[in-house]
Amino acid sequence: MRGALGGPRVLLRRLREVMAEPVSAQERLDKIVVLIAANMVAEVCSVYVLRVDGTLELYATEGLKHEAVHQTVLRQDEGLVGLVASEANPINLSEAQAHPAFAYRPETGEEIYHSFLGVPILRAGNTLGVLVVQNRARRTYSEEEEEALQTTAMVMAEMIASGELSSIAKPGAEPAIKPRLHMTGTALADGIALGHVVLHEPRVTVKNVIADDVQKELKRLDDSITALRADLDLMLERRDVADGGEHREVLDAYRSFAHDQGWLHRLREAVGTGLTAEAGVERVQSDTRARMLRVTDPYLRERLHDLDDLANRLMRHLMGQDHAPPREQLPDNAILVARSMGPAALLDYDRRKLRGLLLEEGGPTSHVSIVARAIGIAAVGEIDNISGLVEPGDPIIVDGSTGDVHLRPASDIEVAYGERVKLRARRQAQYRALRDRPSVTKDGQHVALMINAGLLVDLPHIAETGAAGIGLFRTELQFMIATEMPRISEQLSLYRAVLDSAGDKPVTFRTLDVGGDKILPYMRAEPEENPALGWRAIRLGLDRPGLMRSQIRALLQAAAERELRIMFPMVATCAEFDEAKAMIERELTALRRRRHKLPDRVEVGTMVEVPSLLFQLDALVSRVDFLSVGSNDLVQFLFAADRGNRRVADRFDALSAPVLRALMNIVDRAKAGGKPVTLCGELASKPIGALALVALGFRALSLTPSALGAVKAMLLDLDVGKAEALIRTLVENPPHSGTIRERLEQFAAAEGLQL
Repeated sequence: MRGALGGPRVLLRRLREVMAEPVSAQERLDKIVVLIAANMVAEVCSVYVLRVDGTLELYATEGLKHEAVHQTVLRQDEGLVGLVASEANPINLSEAQAHPAFAYRPETGEEIYHSFLGVPILRAGNTLGVLVVQNRARRTYSEEEEEALQTTAMVMAEMIASGELSSIAKPGAEPAIKPRLHMTGTALADGIALGHVVLHEPRVTVKNVIADDVQKELKRLDDSITALRADLDLMLERRDVADGGEHREVLDAYRSFAHDQGWLHRLREAVGTGLTAEAGVERVQSDTRARMLRVTDPYLRERLHDLDDLANRLMRHLMGQDHAPPREQLPDNAILVARSMGPAALLDYDRRKLRGLLLEEGGPTSHVSIVARAIGIAAVGEIDNISGLVEPGDPIIVDGSTGDVHLRPASDIEVAYGERVKLRARRQAQYRALRDRPSVTKDGQHVALMINAGLLVDLPHIAETGAAGIGLFRTELQFMIATEMPRISEQLSLYRAVLDSAGDKPVTFRTLDVGGDKILPYMRAEPEENPALGWRAIRLGLDRPGLMRSQIRALLQAAAERELRIMFPMVATCAEFDEAKAMIERELTALRRRRHKLPDRVEVGTMVEVPSLLFQLDALVSRVDFLSVGSNDLVQFLFAADRGNRRVADRFDALSAPVLRALMNIVDRAKAGGKPVTLCGELASKPIGALALVALGFRALSLTPSALGAVKAMLLDLDVGKAEALIRTLVENPPHSGTIRERLEQFAAAEGLQL
C-alpha cells in the first residue's frame, strides 16, 4: 500500500490493542483516528456516526479542528459524507471540492484538503456511519488503501453496534444502532401482536474479527467452501428443499454462487487483509447487501436472498453451527422473523408463546400463511430485508390487519396499539356473544357460515365460532408437515377425529391438492416451467391412482355410518370428475365385499377454480352433488396473474365485474340445477367480500375462523334485497368512474354495516 506504515495487518493488530484498553469511549475513538491517519499517511482521519434522527455527527477527528467534534452535523443528503452514507458506497476523489456534492463546513477547517476517501461503516448491510481520510495533496487513493479503510470500518462497526458510544451522545441524538422503523407489507393473517423478535434463522454473530494467523484463516475458508459445495451438491442430488420451499432452480443458483470465482476472490482478499475467515465472509456479505439493497432491478434484488443464504451457510460451516436453529425456550410474546419458511417449521414452535410472524417472502395464500391463520397469530409478509434489520429481542408490533410493522416503536405507538388490542378484544367478545345466534340477515335470509381447516389445531374453532361446519378441509396439510408419506391408518385417524369434532355438522374434505408450489419433501418432483398450471391436484391423483385411492379408502372408513362429503380440486373437465368419482365407486364396492361399515351417505362435488368449467356448468351440475368455488385460484387464472408474485398479485381486484359476473353465473346455474354451492376462498373472509357474495346469491360461505365473527356481525344487519339490487346492477353495468368495491363501501356506510 502506497505510503502506508506497516499495512492493514499492522493497523488491525494495533486497533485490537486499543479496543482492549480500559479507556473512555471518546479516548478510544481519538486514539483510533490517530492510528488510521498514521498508518495511511493521511493528514486527516474522521469518524462520522449516524444518529437516531437520521443525521451524521462528527464523533472524532485527527487533522480537522477538534472543536468541531460533536458540533458538526450533516444531513444524509448533505456533502460527500452524506453521499457515502446514503449510497453505502466508497467515494475516492483527488479533488473533493470539485465534486457537486461537496459541502463546506467552516468550523472543521477542511478547506485546505483536496483528496478525499470515504467508506461507509456497515453492519448487516445497514449504514452506521462514515470513515474518512483526507490529504492536502491532490491524489487518488490506491485500491489497497481503500480496501484497508473498508476493513478498518468493519472494526468500527462492531464498536458502534456494541452501544459503547451511547455514553458520549447527546440525549435524543444517540447512535442509530437500532433505529425506529415503520414498514408496510402484505397482511397475511389478521390480528395485532406486540412482542419481541425471535429470528427463525438467527444471524451468525462474528465476535472474533482480527486474525492471529492469516494463512490459517485462508485454509479455514477454503475448507469450509469445499464443505459448503459438497452440502449443496448433496441437496441437489436428493432434490431436497429447505423449510422455505426453495425449488431446484434456487439451489442451482446457490451452487453457481458457491463456485463463482469473483465471489471467492473477494472472500480471500478480505481475509488477506487480516480478518478471520468468518469476519471476511461477513464483510463481503455486508458490502454486497448494502449495494443490492439500493438497486431497483428486481432480478438483482432477488439475488440478494441467494447471497445471504450462501454467506450465512458458509459462516455456520466456519463456526461449527447447525443450519437449523434451536426452537426451544421461546420468550413470552415471541414474534417470529424469517426470510421464508414452510408450514412444518412454523408448527415446530411453542404456539402458546408465539404471537406473530414476519416474512420477507410469502403471500396471503402461501401455506405458512394458512397455518398462521389456523393457529391464530398475526402475520405480515413481503417486508424487504426484515431479517437483516432486526436483532433478537427487539420490541416489535405486527399489525396483521393492515400489514404495518413497527420495529423498536416509540412509547406513544405502543400505547396506541395497546388500546387497539383492547378494542379488538372487546370486539371479539361481541363476536363471541353472537356465536349461538343464527346467521340470518335482516330480511330473513339464512347464510351458512363454515370454516376452512386442515389441521387438528383447527377443530376447536368449530365450537368457538359457532360455525355451521367445515366447508373446506385441506387434507394436504397433513402430508406437507410430515417427513414421510402418511400411512392409511394415520389418515384414517385424522379424518375420524375431524368428523368426531364436527359432530352432526357437515365436513367437506378436499382430496390431496399437492404439486405446483405445494411440494412434498418425500415425493420426487420434476421441475416445471409453470407449476401452478402443471402436474398438480386432481391431475396428479388421476395419474397416481394408488395415492388417491388410499386417501379415498381412509375417508370412507373414517365416515362409517356417517355422512361424507368429498370434493376434488382443480378439475378442468367433466371427464376428469367422472374418472375421479369412479374411483370412489370402486373403493365403495371393495369395502362392501370386505363387509366394512360404509358411510350412510356419500356426496361428491368439485371445486370450481379452473375457468374452463365456467363453460361446462350445466353438464357439471348434472353430475355433482355440490359445488364449491375456490376464488383464490379462479381469480388468479381469470387474470393470468400469479397470486404469489407481488408485482401482479394486486393488479386486479377480486370485486371487479369479470370476477363477480363469473361468480353470479356459477350461482345461477347451480340453483337452476338444484345443487348447493359454497365459496371457500379468501374472498369470503372479508366482510365486504361476504357482502358481495351474499348479494350475488351465495348462501354458504367457508372462511378463516378468525373472520367468522366479523362476517356474521355484518350479515345480521344486512338487507340482502337492497344489496342484491345494487350488485347485479353494478355487474351488468360497471361504473365508469370509481370501482365496484368503492360502491359497495358506500352502500355499507349508508346501511350502517361494519366492514
